[in-house]
Amino acid sequence: MSDSPDDTPRAALKLASLAIHGGRPHAAPGDAVVQPLVQSVNHVQPTGTPDGVMYTRYANTPNAQIVQRRIALLEGAEASLVLSSGMGATSCTMLSLLRPGDHLITSAWIYGGTRKLFDNELPAMGVTVTTVDPLESRAWRRAVNKNTRVIFLESPVNPTTRVLDMRPLVALAKEFGLALVIDATFASPINYRPIEHGADVVIHSATKYLNGHHDILAGVVSGTESVVEEVRQKMMVWGQAPDPFALWLLERGMKTLDVRVRRQNESAQRVAEWAETHPAISRVHYPGLASHPDHALAKATLDGFGGMLAIELAGGGDATPRVLERLRLITHAPSLGGVDSLVSEPRYTSHAAMTSEARAAIGIPDGFLRISIGLEDADDLIADLSQALE
Repeated sequence: MSDSPDDTPRAALKLASLAIHGGRPHAAPGDAVVQPLVQSVNHVQPTGTPDGVMYTRYANTPNAQIVQRRIALLEGAEASLVLSSGMGATSCTMLSLLRPGDHLITSAWIYGGTRKLFDNELPAMGVTVTTVDPLESRAWRRAVNKNTRVIFLESPVNPTTRVLDMRPLVALAKEFGLALVIDATFASPINYRPIEHGADVVIHSATKYLNGHHDILAGVVSGTESVVEEVRQKMMVWGQAPDPFALWLLERGMKTLDVRVRRQNESAQRVAEWAETHPAISRVHYPGLASHPDHALAKATLDGFGGMLAIELAGGGDATPRVLERLRLITHAPSLGGVDSLVSEPRYTSHAAMTSEARAAIGIPDGFLRISIGLEDADDLIADLSQALE
């Protein structure tokens, strides 16, 4: 059998090619063009040795191996591990990096489920957590103490689309020997690969852009082989392994990752530019707009501005039910990154556990709608939003 794409220097293959072929051996006559689904939990074990045991919960069965190699190639990582959800990926990563008595520093601008993990579960396990305003560079340094082990942030941020400058945090992490963990779900590896910028670990909710079809639940962790192996051990104990069929669907969805994300980048830019002119919208959050506070940083660090945008309605929270009920093409549902355009209201989904005042303090006032642009025609999406806002 000839060399596989993952044996080829990464620079020799572009992201679009890696998304389709990465991790697969070159085909021999008679091989299936489509990766077969191996819907089996266990596999025949070698005799007289513990080596070579294949089991779904160990993340080493055929469908797991191929998609994990592919994601690692896309991220520029030594290894990747697919888990059963994005929160499973975040939780098992934290369990592998932190012990009782350790300290975590996190950005205040994070997904609501991650906030619950950091506010409730980790402290119950003896881990202290300090939350900082990510724009206060000195706050990160002041938060470091002798038992700090991890720095965590999201970029781009859910749901405000803020883009954070990693450079000072990379320097800080190296100075104190800390693990820098980035959740880059909003970008996908097509738009942003944090390891190339100095991050140690990258997390994605693979439910979103990596799969792209709203039909699986999965998460992924990428980093060095040693870190990913530690996460795998936690996954095995805590039971966070995905089913082979979910892995097969993930690998299938990833083949169109590059073309999907690039189309979503283009459409989101058009919708955002239109929304900025509409009188019923008081503010638009999209890194591709010159009005976005991080536009220059996003332009310098991202390969695309993404398919996620948010709008604030001039009528505030009272205006949202009518707008949501009038939408016909954009679906009111709490996910993102797929071929179907979705809209959600964070005060009732990802950040429902926070008070209105606390949400407003991190840039999510009542009347804030998050929009995930899909693959519909941008003109049709604009028309749908226009009639809903009338």
